[in-house]
Amino acid sequence: MSLESRASAAGSGWRRPSPSVSLPEVHGSIPVPQDAGFWRKLFAFAGPGYLVAVGYMDPGNWATDLAGGARYGYTLLSVVMISNLMAILLQALAVRLGIASGRDLAQACRDHYSTPTTIVLWVLCEIAIAACDLAEVIGAAIALNLLFGLPLVWGVCLTALDVLVVLFLQHRGFRYVEALVVGLIVAIAAAFTIEIILARPDVAAVAAGFIPRTEVVTDPSMLYIAISILGATVMPHNLYLHSSIVQTRKYLDNVASKSEAVRFATLDSSIALMSALFINAAILVMAAAAFHGSGHHDVADIGDAYQLLSPLMGTKAASVLFAVALLCSGQNATLTGTLAGQIVMEGFINVRLRPWLRRLITRLIAIIPAIIVVVLYGERGSGQLLIFSQVVLSLQLSFAVIPLLLFTSDRAKMGTFANPTWVKALAWPVAVVIAALNAYLLWQTFAG
Repeated sequence: MSLESRASAAGSGWRRPSPSVSLPEVHGSIPVPQDAGFWRKLFAFAGPGYLVAVGYMDPGNWATDLAGGARYGYTLLSVVMISNLMAILLQALAVRLGIASGRDLAQACRDHYSTPTTIVLWVLCEIAIAACDLAEVIGAAIALNLLFGLPLVWGVCLTALDVLVVLFLQHRGFRYVEALVVGLIVAIAAAFTIEIILARPDVAAVAAGFIPRTEVVTDPSMLYIAISILGATVMPHNLYLHSSIVQTRKYLDNVASKSEAVRFATLDSSIALMSALFINAAILVMAAAAFHGSGHHDVADIGDAYQLLSPLMGTKAASVLFAVALLCSGQNATLTGTLAGQIVMEGFINVRLRPWLRRLITRLIAIIPAIIVVVLYGERGSGQLLIFSQVVLSLQLSFAVIPLLLFTSDRAKMGTFANPTWVKALAWPVAVVIAALNAYLLWQTFAG
């Protein structure tokens, strides 16, 4: 899409025109058949949703889901489900913004807000990405330690090399990135299907766990884990990522083609996020069945979970599958972290670095605190850091969600693609709930 057509398509509500396309090396690189049937078009748009779904099943989710299942049984399954429904709604809005305006969320913020506000939002987003990357670094290092006995410090350092995988795949084409991500998701899902079979959970109790309870809000320690699950599930950087990578499809620059693109891209992300719901729920169910039911209520550490699974389930395969799935999860999340970091830096401050350099900077920001914690506190400190990183993500959520809602509800910016009333009626309460829970978490944290 040319800069001229993008300017006309973006509407008159933006303070400044966006000077470049998002992720220019892959923008509009995947053709969409114009006269094909439903399934061929769905396949053409399938992919970005799974890259986004990866962020909803990264090692940070594991720590919070394990803690929630071991300590409170199946009670927090309702939080996992509600968080996932919130994610489906918010990612649909990110799709709408990217396709309709031709901007990713970072570019939209730059083109709407003043320079000081834009810089503040950029810094907050970089902190969120660093927190997410920290979870991936710790998770991958723990998995390597459990499987191969590699010291945590060396595992943390090795994670810096995954930049080579990203560069190789991007060079081959964006479809290769998507194919690898989907393959790893399938492997994680298969591992946890077997884990659930081995754990033999109480089906009735699992079903009851999806019914929300007031004690989730009234119990401060349960609320802390619940907000951690929210922060691990609804990922702020995924909103920036999704609004960009949907533009890798080569749809036409007219209302009909964009409407079709929004429809299929939303369907893609909704289906993909249901796979994330299954995996997150499976981790919590496994923890509830294996640990809460056997009196191990204090298991919140990935290493402890690995050591206990085999004796509790009666087979070494339980622990091995758990660690393999963790390694797949950590490596999967690094792929999307690369793209998110690039999108955020280019979008907010219009600075383009070489992908390997941007990735290395992001990795170093995560590796340095990870090494310090591993050296000083060992594996148990790493587990605590995982949960804390998810709280940081949750606190940053409002700074991504509120601009997204404002932009997609603005008819001057979005034209016919502006949010209808029923979408706003759903989305704004979600934003208010997120902000209120985060404010309460801050109060609880600093008030002791």
